[in-house]
Amino acid sequence: MPMNNLTPNLDLRSYHCEMQNHQHDYHQLVLPVQGQLQMTVGHSGGQVYTQQAAFIAAGENHSFAADDNNRFVVADIPHSLAPTLERLPAFLPMDPALVRYVEFMHQQILECQTVVGNEGQSKTTMLLLLTQLLMERHGGTVCIDRRVAAAKTWLDQHYQQPVSLYQLAEVAHLSQRQLVDLFKQSYRQTPHQYLTSLRMQHARQLLEQTDLSVQRIADEVGYSNLSAFSDRFRQHFGKSPRYFRSNSDLA
Repeated sequence: MPMNNLTPNLDLRSYHCEMQNHQHDYHQLVLPVQGQLQMTVGHSGGQVYTQQAAFIAAGENHSFAADDNNRFVVADIPHSLAPTLERLPAFLPMDPALVRYVEFMHQQILECQTVVGNEGQSKTTMLLLLTQLLMERHGGTVCIDRRVAAAKTWLDQHYQQPVSLYQLAEVAHLSQRQLVDLFKQSYRQTPHQYLTSLRMQHARQLLEQTDLSVQRIADEVGYSNLSAFSDRFRQHFGKSPRYFRSNSDLA
Protein backbone atom coordinates (compact mmCIF):
# COMPACT_ATOMS: atom_id res chain seq x y z
CA MET A 1 0.00 0.00 0.00
CA PRO A 2 2.24 2.83 -1.21
CA MET A 3 1.56 6.43 -0.30
CA ASN A 4 2.83 9.81 -1.36
CA ASN A 5 6.20 10.32 0.36
CA LEU A 6 5.30 13.90 1.27
CA THR A 7 1.63 13.66 2.31
CA PRO A 8 0.53 12.39 5.73
CA ASN A 9 -3.08 11.37 6.22
CA LEU A 10 -5.38 11.61 9.25
CA ASP A 11 -8.90 10.19 9.28
CA LEU A 12 -11.48 8.05 11.09
CA ARG A 13 -11.71 4.32 10.42
CA SER A 14 -13.67 1.30 11.58
CA TYR A 15 -12.41 -2.28 11.29
CA HIS A 16 -14.00 -5.66 10.60
CA CYS A 17 -14.28 -8.50 13.10
CA GLU A 18 -12.47 -10.80 10.66
CA MET A 19 -8.73 -11.00 11.31
CA GLN A 20 -6.66 -9.20 8.66
CA ASN A 21 -2.91 -9.12 8.13
CA HIS A 22 -0.69 -6.80 6.09
CA GLN A 23 2.13 -4.26 6.12
CA HIS A 24 2.70 -0.86 4.50
CA ASP A 25 5.59 1.45 3.63
CA TYR A 26 4.58 4.23 6.04
CA HIS A 27 4.26 4.60 9.80
CA GLN A 28 0.79 4.33 11.28
CA LEU A 29 -0.75 5.42 14.58
CA VAL A 30 -4.07 3.92 15.67
CA LEU A 31 -5.81 5.86 18.46
CA PRO A 32 -8.98 4.78 20.27
CA VAL A 33 -12.33 6.52 19.97
CA GLN A 34 -14.83 3.67 20.40
CA GLY A 35 -14.53 -0.09 20.84
CA GLN A 36 -11.47 -2.33 20.89
CA LEU A 37 -8.99 -3.50 18.27
CA GLN A 38 -6.98 -6.68 18.83
CA MET A 39 -3.56 -6.31 17.24
CA THR A 40 -0.28 -8.09 16.79
CA VAL A 41 2.56 -5.82 15.65
CA GLY A 42 5.68 -7.79 14.80
CA HIS A 43 6.05 -10.10 17.79
CA SER A 44 4.06 -7.87 20.19
CA GLY A 45 0.40 -8.54 20.89
CA GLY A 46 -2.03 -6.15 22.54
CA GLN A 47 -5.20 -4.09 22.29
CA VAL A 48 -6.13 -0.60 21.18
CA TYR A 49 -8.78 0.57 23.62
CA THR A 50 -9.66 3.56 25.81
CA GLN A 51 -6.29 3.70 27.54
CA GLN A 52 -3.90 2.38 24.88
CA ALA A 53 -2.94 3.27 21.31
CA ALA A 54 -0.81 1.39 18.78
CA PHE A 55 2.15 2.32 16.60
CA ILE A 56 3.10 0.33 13.49
CA ALA A 57 6.48 1.17 12.02
CA ALA A 58 6.90 1.28 8.25
CA GLY A 59 7.33 -2.24 6.89
CA GLU A 60 6.20 -3.93 10.11
CA ASN A 61 3.87 -6.89 9.58
CA HIS A 62 0.71 -6.60 11.69
CA SER A 63 -2.64 -8.30 12.11
CA PHE A 64 -5.85 -6.90 13.55
CA ALA A 65 -9.52 -7.55 14.23
CA ALA A 66 -12.11 -5.40 16.02
CA ASP A 67 -15.34 -5.83 17.93
CA ASP A 68 -18.67 -4.96 16.31
CA ASN A 69 -18.89 -1.23 17.09
CA ASN A 70 -15.58 0.55 16.73
CA ARG A 71 -14.00 3.77 15.55
CA PHE A 72 -10.39 4.92 15.62
CA VAL A 73 -8.39 7.99 14.67
CA VAL A 74 -5.74 6.69 12.26
CA ALA A 75 -2.66 8.62 11.18
CA ASP A 76 -0.63 7.46 8.16
CA ILE A 77 2.78 9.13 8.25
CA PRO A 78 5.49 8.81 5.58
CA HIS A 79 8.73 7.47 7.05
CA SER A 80 10.66 10.33 5.41
CA LEU A 81 8.66 12.90 7.36
CA ALA A 82 9.03 11.32 10.79
CA PRO A 83 11.94 8.85 11.01
CA THR A 84 12.25 9.33 14.78
CA LEU A 85 8.83 7.72 15.28
CA GLU A 86 10.62 4.37 15.03
CA ARG A 87 11.64 4.89 18.66
CA LEU A 88 8.05 4.38 19.76
CA PRO A 89 6.97 1.02 21.20
CA ALA A 90 4.19 -0.95 19.50
CA PHE A 91 1.63 -0.15 22.21
CA LEU A 92 1.36 3.25 23.86
CA PRO A 93 -0.39 3.94 27.20
CA MET A 94 -2.76 6.89 26.98
CA ASP A 95 -2.59 9.38 29.83
CA PRO A 96 -5.57 11.74 30.44
CA ALA A 97 -4.01 14.54 28.36
CA LEU A 98 -3.58 12.24 25.35
CA VAL A 99 -7.12 10.89 25.74
CA ARG A 100 -8.49 14.45 25.68
CA TYR A 101 -6.40 15.33 22.64
CA VAL A 102 -7.65 12.29 20.72
CA GLU A 103 -11.22 13.32 21.59
CA PHE A 104 -10.44 16.80 20.24
CA MET A 105 -8.95 15.34 17.05
CA HIS A 106 -12.04 13.16 16.59
CA GLN A 107 -14.35 16.18 16.74
CA GLN A 108 -12.13 18.23 14.44
CA ILE A 109 -12.02 15.48 11.84
CA LEU A 110 -15.82 15.19 11.95
CA GLU A 111 -16.10 18.94 11.38
CA CYS A 112 -13.56 18.81 8.54
CA GLN A 113 -15.77 16.26 6.78
CA THR A 114 -18.61 18.80 6.58
CA VAL A 115 -16.65 22.01 5.95
CA VAL A 116 -14.74 22.70 2.74
CA GLY A 117 -11.63 24.77 3.28
CA ASN A 118 -8.32 24.37 5.06
CA GLU A 119 -8.99 20.85 6.38
CA GLY A 120 -5.66 19.66 5.00
CA GLN A 121 -3.69 22.24 6.95
CA SER A 122 -5.78 21.61 10.09
CA LYS A 123 -5.07 17.87 9.96
CA THR A 124 -1.37 18.44 9.41
CA THR A 125 -1.22 20.76 12.42
CA MET A 126 -3.03 18.22 14.61
CA LEU A 127 -0.76 15.45 13.40
CA LEU A 128 2.40 17.41 14.20
CA LEU A 129 1.19 18.10 17.74
CA LEU A 130 0.14 14.47 18.19
CA THR A 131 3.58 13.16 17.21
CA GLN A 132 5.21 15.72 19.50
CA LEU A 133 3.07 14.59 22.45
CA LEU A 134 3.80 10.92 21.82
CA MET A 135 7.54 11.44 21.40
CA GLU A 136 7.69 13.44 24.65
CA ARG A 137 6.05 10.56 26.51
CA HIS A 138 7.33 7.44 24.79
CA GLY A 139 10.07 8.35 22.34
CA GLY A 140 13.11 8.39 24.58
CA THR A 141 16.00 6.28 23.37
CA VAL A 142 15.74 2.86 24.97
CA CYS A 143 19.00 1.31 26.09
CA ILE A 144 18.53 -2.46 26.12
CA ASP A 145 20.47 -4.29 28.83
CA ARG A 146 22.80 -6.74 27.03
CA ARG A 147 21.68 -9.54 29.39
CA VAL A 148 18.05 -8.97 28.45
CA ALA A 149 18.97 -8.76 24.77
CA ALA A 150 20.75 -12.12 25.14
CA ALA A 151 17.59 -13.64 26.62
CA LYS A 152 15.47 -12.32 23.74
CA THR A 153 17.94 -13.65 21.16
CA TRP A 154 17.87 -17.04 22.87
CA LEU A 155 14.06 -17.09 22.70
CA ASP A 156 14.19 -16.16 19.00
CA GLN A 157 16.44 -19.17 18.38
CA HIS A 158 14.80 -21.74 20.71
CA TYR A 159 11.07 -20.96 20.70
CA GLN A 160 10.38 -24.43 19.23
CA GLN A 161 11.64 -26.05 22.42
CA PRO A 162 10.17 -26.19 25.94
CA VAL A 163 11.37 -23.06 27.76
CA SER A 164 11.39 -22.38 31.49
CA LEU A 165 11.92 -19.03 33.18
CA TYR A 166 14.71 -20.64 35.22
CA GLN A 167 16.48 -21.69 32.03
CA LEU A 168 16.10 -18.25 30.46
CA ALA A 169 17.37 -16.52 33.61
CA GLU A 170 20.46 -18.74 33.48
CA VAL A 171 21.09 -17.60 29.90
CA ALA A 172 20.80 -13.95 30.96
CA HIS A 173 22.79 -14.38 34.19
CA LEU A 174 19.95 -12.74 36.11
CA SER A 175 17.53 -13.84 38.77
CA GLN A 176 14.11 -14.79 37.44
CA ARG A 177 12.52 -11.70 38.98
CA GLN A 178 15.22 -9.39 37.59
CA LEU A 179 14.80 -10.91 34.15
CA VAL A 180 11.02 -10.41 34.10
CA ASP A 181 11.28 -6.82 35.33
CA LEU A 182 14.08 -5.80 32.96
CA PHE A 183 12.56 -7.61 29.98
CA LYS A 184 9.25 -5.85 30.52
CA GLN A 185 10.97 -2.47 30.82
CA SER A 186 12.84 -3.07 27.55
CA TYR A 187 10.20 -4.78 25.40
CA ARG A 188 6.88 -3.80 27.03
CA GLN A 189 5.99 -7.44 27.72
CA THR A 190 7.17 -10.34 29.84
CA PRO A 191 9.42 -13.08 28.44
CA HIS A 192 6.43 -15.44 28.51
CA GLN A 193 4.27 -12.99 26.54
CA TYR A 194 7.05 -12.47 24.01
CA LEU A 195 7.56 -16.22 23.61
CA THR A 196 3.83 -16.80 23.13
CA SER A 197 3.59 -14.08 20.48
CA LEU A 198 6.64 -15.49 18.70
CA ARG A 199 5.15 -18.98 18.66
CA MET A 200 1.70 -17.85 17.57
CA GLN A 201 3.04 -15.72 14.72
CA HIS A 202 5.14 -18.60 13.43
CA ALA A 203 2.21 -21.00 13.78
CA ARG A 204 -0.04 -18.71 11.77
CA GLN A 205 2.61 -18.40 9.07
CA LEU A 206 2.85 -22.20 8.85
CA LEU A 207 -0.95 -22.52 8.69
CA GLU A 208 -1.18 -20.06 5.81
CA GLN A 209 1.92 -21.05 3.86
CA THR A 210 2.35 -24.83 4.33
CA ASP A 211 0.16 -27.93 4.26
CA LEU A 212 1.48 -29.26 7.58
CA SER A 213 -1.17 -30.71 9.88
CA VAL A 214 -2.29 -28.62 12.87
CA GLN A 215 -0.71 -31.20 15.18
CA ARG A 216 2.61 -30.94 13.35
CA ILE A 217 2.46 -27.14 13.52
CA ALA A 218 1.77 -27.32 17.25
CA ASP A 219 4.89 -29.48 17.61
CA GLU A 220 6.89 -27.04 15.49
CA VAL A 221 6.17 -24.16 17.89
CA GLY A 222 6.76 -26.00 21.14
CA TYR A 223 3.33 -27.44 22.01
CA SER A 224 3.07 -31.20 22.45
CA ASN A 225 -0.59 -30.89 23.45
CA LEU A 226 -2.84 -29.99 20.50
CA SER A 227 -5.70 -28.81 22.70
CA ALA A 228 -3.42 -26.45 24.66
CA PHE A 229 -2.01 -25.08 21.40
CA SER A 230 -5.47 -24.53 19.89
CA ASP A 231 -6.73 -22.79 23.02
CA ARG A 232 -3.71 -20.48 23.14
CA PHE A 233 -3.96 -19.73 19.41
CA ARG A 234 -7.64 -18.82 19.73
CA GLN A 235 -6.91 -16.55 22.70
CA HIS A 236 -4.15 -14.80 20.75
CA PHE A 237 -5.89 -14.29 17.39
CA GLY A 238 -9.57 -14.65 18.28
CA LYS A 239 -9.89 -17.46 15.72
CA SER A 240 -9.05 -21.18 15.71
CA PRO A 241 -6.04 -22.59 13.80
CA ARG A 242 -8.43 -24.27 11.38
CA TYR A 243 -9.95 -20.90 10.51
CA PHE A 244 -6.62 -19.70 9.12
CA ARG A 245 -6.03 -23.01 7.36
CA SER A 246 -9.47 -22.91 5.71
CA ASN A 247 -8.89 -19.32 4.57
CA SER A 248 -5.37 -19.87 3.20
CA ASP A 249 -4.50 -20.48 -0.44
CA LEU A 250 -3.65 -24.06 0.49
CA ALA A 251 -7.15 -24.94 1.74
